[in-house]
Parts: sequence; structure tokens; C-alpha cells
Amino acid sequence: MAALTALGHATRLAVFRLLVEAGPAGRLAGEIAEALQVPPATLSFHLKDLSQAGLVDGESRGRYVRYRANYAAMNGLIEYLTRNCCAGSGDMTCAPVGGCAPAPLPAPPESPAMPHRVLFVCTGNSARSVLSEATLNAWGRGRFEAFSAGSQPTGRIHPFAVAQLQAEGIATAGLHSKSWDAFSGDGAPRLDVVVTVCDSAAAEACPVFFGDFHRSHWGLPDPAAVEGSDADKAAAFAQAHATIKARLRALIDLPDAVWSEPDALGPALDRIGAIQAGTTRD
Repeated sequence: MAALTALGHATRLAVFRLLVEAGPAGRLAGEIAEALQVPPATLSFHLKDLSQAGLVDGESRGRYVRYRANYAAMNGLIEYLTRNCCAGSGDMTCAPVGGCAPAPLPAPPESPAMPHRVLFVCTGNSARSVLSEATLNAWGRGRFEAFSAGSQPTGRIHPFAVAQLQAEGIATAGLHSKSWDAFSGDGAPRLDVVVTVCDSAAAEACPVFFGDFHRSHWGLPDPAAVEGSDADKAAAFAQAHATIKARLRALIDLPDAVWSEPDALGPALDRIGAIQAGTTRD
């Protein structure tokens, strides 16, 4: 049987078991890849085999595909394997094998929702993207996990960015300037949203980031480009941070229903990118 052949591979068997455990809700492709630590390209190959064998069904919604186990196919496989259980011997007692269907399955135990993972990208990864990363991690309260990176990282965080964060009581430990290459490849974290905060980075082609994600541009002037006295520079960083904070408040306030609807999330993110300091409530 094609189903037995498909399940003869350890990864495909693990994927199928994960989907059976997930119940009728199923799993997104990115969630499966993260749970099993399987590269997305490899997972796509295995999901195709499972689909062709009739063991899983995929439902496309925008850029997302949700996969579910086909319980009818699983029941048929169980029946096939147990049809001649115990070879008719009267000396052995076979336990009955019960069927499985989506409707009667108990709801899986509630687990904490996965945080929304947001990557802020700029060219140098020294000012605007770092201000965004640190602030969202401070305010996100576990609902958000923020990162930052640069297409051409400077290798250092701008001292005025550090000073601005510290003035706001936001932790700066662990912040460092890094390349966006750290977020591509098989070992990269799953990303939900990639936000570019400078025009030059927005014009560049992103590397192949892990998972399904939305991309939005939230441009604002570079405070690191301001010349003059230290007071002038500090004021530029404070102004940039004020706009960033206004946008992050709007991001945090997005209803859960928007996050679950890909067609609604993209426009909502783009509207947030147009917010300037003073246009939303503090």
C-alpha cells in the first residue's frame, strides 16, 4: 500500500504522528518544521509524499498551508493491518482496535500561544532596528519575540541608541550588531513578520528567511546620520524612538483575529508603518 510505503520513512512517520496528535486543528507547515527540526525544503518533500498517499490533507490560506491527518485513511490502514489479527488462533486474545475520526477527538490540552516573532532589518543594525528590537522585547510580555539584523552590519551598537534605551529603562544587555544571514538557512528561527526600518534595506532582496512571514516597511529618518552637538544627536534618537514606540504600541494592540488572517495582517502592518510620533495615544 502507498500509505505503508510513505510511513516507512522515519521523518514522514514523525510528521504523520504529529498531525494525528494535533487533531482536527492540524498544524501549519512552519510549525511542523520547527517542532521536528526539519528544514522547510525537506519537509515540503515529505508532506508531498504523505499527501499523495492520502494520509494528510493541506488547506491553503494565503501564504500559509495548514495540514491535517486524514483519519479515514488512517482507519483504513489500521483495518488492513489487523484484519487477520492473531491468524485466527484460539490461543491468543486480540484487543479490539477502535476507529478514529476527527469529530470525537478530545480537544488537545491548551498550551501557551507561540509568540509572534518579528525581525527588524536595517542596513547597519546599529540604531533604528536595535531600538525596535529592544523595545518590543521589553513591552511584548511574552506575546512577542523580537530580533534585529542588518544587510551590512556595522558590528557595533550606536552609543546614543544604548543611551536612549537606558534612559527609558529598557534593557540593553545582549544587544549586538549582526548580519541578516543569521536568520537564513536551516537553523534559523521561525519568523512571522520582517520589518525594514530604512529605505536602503527595503530596496534589497531579503535572504531566504525561515518559514512563512509577512514583510512590511516602516521607514524613518536615520538618527545616526544627524550631525551637530551631542544634544542634537540625543534629540534625533529620542525622536526616532518616539515614532518607533508609537508603532510598537499599535502592533501590540492588534487583535488576535488579525494575526490569524493573512489577508488582514499585511495591510494592518503597512498602516502601522505610516504612524508618526504624536499620531497615536501615549
